[in-house]
Amino acid sequence: MAPDEQSNDEKPEETKEESKADSLKELDSEKKIETDKTPDSKEELDSKEDLDTERELDRLRFHYRGFTLEELRKMNMDQFIQLIPARARRSLKRGLPPRQKKLLERLRRAYRAKKRGKDLITRTHVRDMIIFPEMVGLKIGVYNGHKFEIVDVKPEMISHYLGEFSLTRKHVSHGSPGIGATRSSKYVPLK
Repeated sequence: MAPDEQSNDEKPEETKEESKADSLKELDSEKKIETDKTPDSKEELDSKEDLDTERELDRLRFHYRGFTLEELRKMNMDQFIQLIPARARRSLKRGLPPRQKKLLERLRRAYRAKKRGKDLITRTHVRDMIIFPEMVGLKIGVYNGHKFEIVDVKPEMISHYLGEFSLTRKHVSHGSPGIGATRSSKYVPLK
């Protein structure tokens, strides 16, 4: 090796403190450059505010797995099936049973009637029907074994079953025991 050449081992290495200082200087210079880029006119400010408003509105709008409700309604059944959870996807791949097909036709009729201004309630015993995007906004009377519970279908209910929103058991709230119900209640003073 020639005397004027240096090997990599002989070069002085930067210390951690020096490298941190350099990176801080770079960050400061980047911030200065960003602050120098102020909008030249009101139009740029307005367009930036419009974009922020659009983003915020889009964030607040309903999305199901990245798709809006309008996009879900435009999808064909095969595309929609790929988005829903495995249990529902498996049952839909086998095809709809006749009673679910019949309910779907009745719901489509109710949707057309709703567009004309009539608000129909479709009553059904089919609790295992999966909620599709085309059902959103309809009122469905789902039988719970005692009566028809009115379910107003909302976008968040997509891919759930109708029966999930019409509970078959109600909450039991026990009162106080009657006289003679237990041994200790014999001594409860009467009012």
